[in-house]
Order: sequence, then structure tokens, then C-alpha cells
Amino acid sequence: MEQSVRFDLEFDVIVQFIAKDSPLRALKFFDEVIDKIENIPNNPYAYRKKENAIDKNVRELIYKGYTIPFEIDNKKQKIIILGIFNQNLWE
Repeated sequence: MEQSVRFDLEFDVIVQFIAKDSPLRALKFFDEVIDKIENIPNNPYAYRKKENAIDKNVRELIYKGYTIPFEIDNKKQKIIILGIFNQNLWE
């Protein structure tokens, strides 16, 4: 599994924002999201297809109102975490 630079940047911004209010909640959120992401390879096709995606291998993990799109790359046999967002448009 691989995380895109975009995901890393977006995730860092979200965690830093939560940490302004509560560092402990930010750490807990970070750990929970990583746990959810690490579970994706167990059954990647169980997650919903990304709306408007042409490629059926682009799926979404939804967690606490955040959407984490990922791509299943069958040729390279890996999953790529593309980003993370909450109620904003992601392109």
C-alpha cells in the first residue's frame, strides 16, 4: 500500500487543525484513520465506488465524515491512498 503526497499533506492539515483544540483527540483521530487505511487491503472492493469515477477501481473509505479515496492498482498489485477531505470538493 502506498500513500500519495497529496494524502500526506491533506491529512497533516486536518490533524494539525484538530490538535489546535485537542492534541489528544488529534492523536486518536490519526491512529484511527491509519488503522482504517491499513484494513483496506483485506477487502478493497467492499468500499463504495467513487461517484463520477470512470475507473471502477477507485473506491472511497468514509470515516467520521471524512472521505478517503483510494485506487486499486491490479497491475502493480497495490493500493494507493489518493487523499482525504471533509465535505469539500476534491478533484
